[in-house]
Amino acid sequence: MSRTEDAPGNESKDPGAFRTEGRVRAGEAGPRTARGGSGRVGSGDVPRRPRPLPDQPLRARWDPTDEVGRARGDRGRDSAGDDADEPQPNALRRFVATYGWRAYAIPVLVVLTVILLVFTIRDSDGGSNASEVAPDPSARNALVTEETTPIGAPTGQIQEAQLTAGVLPPGGAFTVAGKKTFHVVPGTTGQVGTGGQAYTYTVEVEDGLNGQDFGGDRSFAKMVDTTLANDRSWIGDGKVSFRRIDRGEPDLRISLGSTGTTRELCGYQIKLETSCFYPPDKRVTLNEARWVRGALSYAGDDVAYRQYLVNHEVGHGIGYEHHVPCPANGALAPIMMQQSFGTANAQILALDPDIKADPAFVCKPNPWPFPGHSPT
Repeated sequence: MSRTEDAPGNESKDPGAFRTEGRVRAGEAGPRTARGGSGRVGSGDVPRRPRPLPDQPLRARWDPTDEVGRARGDRGRDSAGDDADEPQPNALRRFVATYGWRAYAIPVLVVLTVILLVFTIRDSDGGSNASEVAPDPSARNALVTEETTPIGAPTGQIQEAQLTAGVLPPGGAFTVAGKKTFHVVPGTTGQVGTGGQAYTYTVEVEDGLNGQDFGGDRSFAKMVDTTLANDRSWIGDGKVSFRRIDRGEPDLRISLGSTGTTRELCGYQIKLETSCFYPPDKRVTLNEARWVRGALSYAGDDVAYRQYLVNHEVGHGIGYEHHVPCPANGALAPIMMQQSFGTANAQILALDPDIKADPAFVCKPNPWPFPGHSPT
C-alpha cells in the first residue's frame, strides 16, 4: 500500500484522509520517515514504528529493548523452525550465566567451610591441646631419689569436706592392713623406649593382700608393663626408657600396697586414700583401695584410672616432683595434676594453695603424659 506524502505547507485538511492513510494492515510495513525528515529511508537508517491511531488500543511490545520489534508471525520460531535446532541452556549453564564468577566461588567456600568444621571438631577432641598437657622437661629433678620425704602426698591439714571429689567411690573389697613386706612378681621385659636415661623397675605386691580383690599379681604386673610400654606414656618424648627386671637392685619399685601401709609411707594428713613415691625405698606406692575403687573423676573407667595411677606416680619417681593445675577450660588434664581428687582447679587448689591457677578451669580426665602420640 502506498500513500502520497504531503509537502510542507500542503498538509491535508481532511481528517478522514489522514485516518485512512495512517492505518497499517497486519503483515505490511508501516510508513517510514528519514531521521532528517526527508521522507526517505536510507540503508543506515533505523525504521520508526508507526504510532497507533486514537481509536486503536495500545499494544505493549514483548521486548522493551527491541527498537525495531518483531512481527507477530515470528513468535512461533521459538518452538519451531531454525530456532528449534539451537540447544537450550541447561540449569548449570543458566546458573553460571546468572552469577558469573560467583558460580565458582560458592562451591569453593562450601568446601572450605566443611574442612574448617572438621578441623574444629578434631581439635575439640583433644588433639590440639596435647602440647598444653605434656610435662615440661625442665621441671624434672633427676636426683629425686635422694629425697627423704614422700613425693606427691598432700602435706596440709585439710578438712575432708573440702575434698568431696576425692572421696573413694563405692566398689569392691580391699585390704586395710597388710604385712608391710613386699614380694617381687616374677617376669622381665626388654627395653621399651629409645631414651638415653634407662630405668629398671620391679613389680612388687605387699604380702597379705587378697589377689581376688585386685585381680592377682600377674594381672597387676601386666597393667604396669603395658602402660609404660605405650608411646603415650613416659617414653613418648624420647628422654627415658624402661626395662623390667625381677632380680638385683632396680631404679624403681612399682608396688601395690594396703591402705594402712600406704598411709604409713605417704602420710595421712588428709583423711582420703592417696598414693605417692617414697624415695628412701625407691618405691612407687600405689594404694590398693584406689586400684580397686578408682576415683570419682574417672566415672567408673577403672582401666584408664589405673593407667593414670601408674603414670602419675612413676612421674614422681623419675623426677616430676610438683603437681600442676588444669591449663585451660575443657583441656585434657596434665598427667601431674592430682586427678584422684578431681579435674577442676577449684577442687585441687584446696590441696595446694600455692599453685597459680584459674579456679574456673575444669579439665577432662587424662591418663597419659603425651596423649597426642599414637597408641601402641
